[in-house]
Amino acid sequence: MSTLLIAEHNNQSLSESTIKSATAAVQMGGDVHVLVAGAGCAAVADEAAKMAGVSKVLLADDAQYEKQLAEPIADLVVSLAGDYATIATPASTNGKNFMPRIAALLDCSQISDITAVIDANTFERPIYAGNAIQTVRTSEAKKAITVRATAFAAVEMSGSAAVEAISATANSGLSEFIGEELTKSDRPELTSAKIVVSGGRGMQSGDNFPMLEKIADKLGAAVGASRAAVDAGFVPNDYQVGQTGKVVAPDLYIAVGISGAIQHLAGMKDSKVIVAINKDEEAPIFQVADYGLVADLFNAVPELEEELGKIGL
Repeated sequence: MSTLLIAEHNNQSLSESTIKSATAAVQMGGDVHVLVAGAGCAAVADEAAKMAGVSKVLLADDAQYEKQLAEPIADLVVSLAGDYATIATPASTNGKNFMPRIAALLDCSQISDITAVIDANTFERPIYAGNAIQTVRTSEAKKAITVRATAFAAVEMSGSAAVEAISATANSGLSEFIGEELTKSDRPELTSAKIVVSGGRGMQSGDNFPMLEKIADKLGAAVGASRAAVDAGFVPNDYQVGQTGKVVAPDLYIAVGISGAIQHLAGMKDSKVIVAINKDEEAPIFQVADYGLVADLFNAVPELEEELGKIGL
């Protein structure tokens, strides 16, 4: 009853989502092995070996794994799958890309976005935009699982697992990485930020988002948005928080001009403290907010910036 956890990383360091997903893997019982597939990623394997509860790290260092394309990653995992009852990975963009292919090749069902481990074969996952929790029990010999990392605490980095280099599988040539355009920002990444400031349709225009960016810069926060703001073209889609965007659970979530549709709440309601600013006192966001301010955001946000300045931020 061993588990293979596919690590998410940037070839330099391990993602926080992997460190949290390791908690779920350990809770499933049995040995936990971590697969680090990338290019020039030996440092990542060394970091993964420090995760408590991990007994072995498999390092596949090859150019075809640099960008974690679904096809080569799936071929590699399937070649290793015979030794494992469970294949798991964070429910990130990468995980959602390659795990369905792995499940299909292994001819097993995929259990997506688990938020709790009951036992090795039983899990909880949110459905209906998080309004209900489904308990799933499987009797399949192989399990393909994606983990909603925000639901788990990070494991301690106190382990000392062995690192074993493994050979790459033959490249099928089904896919090829051409290029990417990355948004460069000094702010923290949205899914790992401790503080998130998000704007919605109430911002009225993308020209008004610098108001939130000033607040975010003072707080060392990431900037997010509702789907309505993204669909209106106010901000790029990598800002989107919600059921069809990114799931976040920061220590502080500030929702500005966001009404609180269930699709948005599904992506942020696990935040430790939620602050809402909205001029509509009936807005659904106030039902989940710890602190709510019924006010015009175009007055409230500048006042907030001024108050933060007074305390030296």
